[in-house]
Amino acid sequence: MKSSLFTRRKIILAIIAGLVIFAVYQGFFKEEKPEYSLASATLGNVFQEVSETGQVQAGEEVKLAFENGGRIERIYVQVGDRVEASAALAKLETDQLDIELSKAKAELAVAQAELDKLLAGSSEEEIQAARTVLENARQNLEDVKTKTEDDLDQVYQDALVILDGSYEEAWGALTTVTSLRKTYFSGNDQGSIIVKENVENIETELSGAKEYINDAKVQENRKKIEEALIQLKNSLTNIYDYLDKIRNIMDATNYKNDVSDTDRVSLDTEKVNVNSALSNIINAQQNITSAKVSNAERINTAEGKVKKAEDDLAIKTAGPRQVEIDLYQARLNQAQAQVDILENKIQEAVLRAPVSGQITEINKEVGEIVQPSLGKAAMVLLPTNPYQIEVDIYEEDIVKINIGDSVDIELVAFPGQVFKGKVISVNPAEKLVEGVVYYEVKINFEEVPEGIKPGMTADLRIKTSSKENVLAVPEDAIREKEGEYTIKILKNGEIEERKIEIGLWGDNGMVEIISGLAQGEKVILD
Repeated sequence: MKSSLFTRRKIILAIIAGLVIFAVYQGFFKEEKPEYSLASATLGNVFQEVSETGQVQAGEEVKLAFENGGRIERIYVQVGDRVEASAALAKLETDQLDIELSKAKAELAVAQAELDKLLAGSSEEEIQAARTVLENARQNLEDVKTKTEDDLDQVYQDALVILDGSYEEAWGALTTVTSLRKTYFSGNDQGSIIVKENVENIETELSGAKEYINDAKVQENRKKIEEALIQLKNSLTNIYDYLDKIRNIMDATNYKNDVSDTDRVSLDTEKVNVNSALSNIINAQQNITSAKVSNAERINTAEGKVKKAEDDLAIKTAGPRQVEIDLYQARLNQAQAQVDILENKIQEAVLRAPVSGQITEINKEVGEIVQPSLGKAAMVLLPTNPYQIEVDIYEEDIVKINIGDSVDIELVAFPGQVFKGKVISVNPAEKLVEGVVYYEVKINFEEVPEGIKPGMTADLRIKTSSKENVLAVPEDAIREKEGEYTIKILKNGEIEERKIEIGLWGDNGMVEIISGLAQGEKVILD
């Protein structure tokens, strides 16, 4: 009995110890996984609205004007005619808009085709063509390297020829001054000593230059040729100075009558020859420098073509990048937006009755040019409905409101009921209320509730913009920095930040996503 009790106690103690160890592990050693608030990118509706409070008023005449300027093409009604809501009353010319719309639709088709082509990727023929371009570029690079090397070799060979020729010119000058020394300056006077020293200097310069030239010719080493050019250039410069000193001695008073004019001309000729040889050496050095620069440019150009061909092939074989898809999608969206704008302008070219009623004034004629919000209204309509709602809209919101916008109406006198209406006019003239700018907007009931009275308070929600069945995410998932929008998505347990393009930012907490996100992807909420 005691043994059984002891065994149960051991089991209980082991269980308690295991629980303690598990608790310690959970509390101190187990790595906690971060938790995120997630939402899916889904198809839904996004809308914006303006909320304001107005008052019920007895029905008044509605002044009607075109949304845009233009020339009136047709007027469909006369004063006294009764019209239904949305009936066409007049129309502006749209010939130019029709042309612009055709062009915009063509550009939209091109943008769609370019995006489709990008998404489809390169064909096998295009990839093969890119490979061929790369092979040709690489072969061209090898050809350019060979050609530039041959051209540079020729420039150095030309330099060797110039070295020989220039040396010969200097040797001829040495021969001439040696003869002049023997003829006129063989004594021990000061002039003869100066001539002797300069002749010996010329011999020394030529001797040193000859060693460099011989090394260059034997080794045919480019560096040796350049060194020989430098040495001979310096020697020729010095030799010219030595010749000039000898020429000055010949013109000295005590030698002026002794030296013949022929010998003077002969020395002058040698000076010209040496100077010409010096110019040839300088030109040879410049030719080498120019050839090196030109060769480097040609090789760089050929290498650039190889790099471009490699990049083009890589792009064609790798498929489109997300940044490219986003760019082409943005171009498509831009083209679609232009089509929408023009189609909207063409629709707005028709002046329509916002509500049922009777035409009481027509202030324009066919052919007359009208401007929006300027001058008299094009027409005046007396609504059939005996009641309207007048509301003052703040200037920041008025730009969002258009005639025909749907309105949800809640009357204090009819609690719990929501009535439908539409915006039928927007007064272009401002109204100052305690120094703040407002604009008067009139709203018509679709169905007038029984028992309604003028002066009743109406809470209004004007639907200014809406998108149906579009890709959207909660606004808490959107992050904005320096004009760019990003989201963070959870993919395979990893967080990925991605740039997106947004559309309508709704008042219902949802934001339309145009590009950068796919339906069903999980986004992280702040």
